[in-house]
Amino acid sequence: MDVVRPHPRMRSRAVALAAIAGLAFTGAAAVAAGPAPVAPPCTAAVPDVWAVSTRGLPGHCRLPERLNPGVERLRPDGACWERAERAGLFDDPRRPVMVFIHGNRYEHASARQQGLELARRSAACGGAAVRTIVYSWPSEQQGILLKDGRAKYERAFVEGHSLAWLLGQLDPEQPVAIVGYSFGAIIALEAFQDLAVAEHRGAGVVHSWRDRPAPVNVVLIAPAIRCDALAPRGPYGDVVEHIDRLTLLTNSTDDALRFFPLLDRSRRAEALGYVGMPRFWMPAGVPFSSVDAANIVGRTHGFPHYLSSPTLMHRICSGAMAGLAPTP
Repeated sequence: MDVVRPHPRMRSRAVALAAIAGLAFTGAAAVAAGPAPVAPPCTAAVPDVWAVSTRGLPGHCRLPERLNPGVERLRPDGACWERAERAGLFDDPRRPVMVFIHGNRYEHASARQQGLELARRSAACGGAAVRTIVYSWPSEQQGILLKDGRAKYERAFVEGHSLAWLLGQLDPEQPVAIVGYSFGAIIALEAFQDLAVAEHRGAGVVHSWRDRPAPVNVVLIAPAIRCDALAPRGPYGDVVEHIDRLTLLTNSTDDALRFFPLLDRSRRAEALGYVGMPRFWMPAGVPFSSVDAANIVGRTHGFPHYLSSPTLMHRICSGAMAGLAPTP
């Protein structure tokens, strides 16, 4: 019996579409299907973890005056998540905050779980007193393949305005670490852009990040954003003035990031997480480190693979926690 083989061009297109859909295969599906086991927690202590959800909320075309996201907190005994008051998020301005922003195709439960795993590992790097906030945005699978990837790519830009509102509630003296994975990098940088020009807004308080006295550390993991994002004349070139430390993890063999140019047909730029960026784009006095995780992660695009690597997690947590120890 003759075997009918697909034309090479059709096969290549199928691979591209599957990779883009997997921009990702990063949420619950990645945990179920991926071979990477999650290492045991670095600490037995229950970390202080909250989840802020914009799922079910409309998008905003600019920094909103007010926002009413869903808020949950992991119980101190670690038994379950429970609803919490939004005011509780900001009840301790002396406590450093780490915000985890996930990528595409995450259910709310998988976003919380991976944020919790990140919090446990950060505790081993001196982040035991840090409050972790999981920013859970509407990235559930909708549609198939390239259409879904493009829809979430566009939504990520919109979500930046909501994240800016959340970050604008933090006390200017409160140290902050932002960990953005995949499309989470877009959300983070869009938020920074809003906060750089934000004004104090009376009853709807939003603190501008211009001349912010407390440090802001940023960790971008396999960022699915155009490669010139932080270039001096790039779309977020001014944002670097508000970053006190940048840690970048790229993957030069990532199959999903390889086809990133298909997401934005107007630019066709490579992904920052695929090709990286030069040191001179960051101000001279700002610590910057970049590592290619290809030898550890391989061609996969999924945060659980980073979570399962002690080497990569040490770099991620060290970059996030450096200098964020609470004031005695």
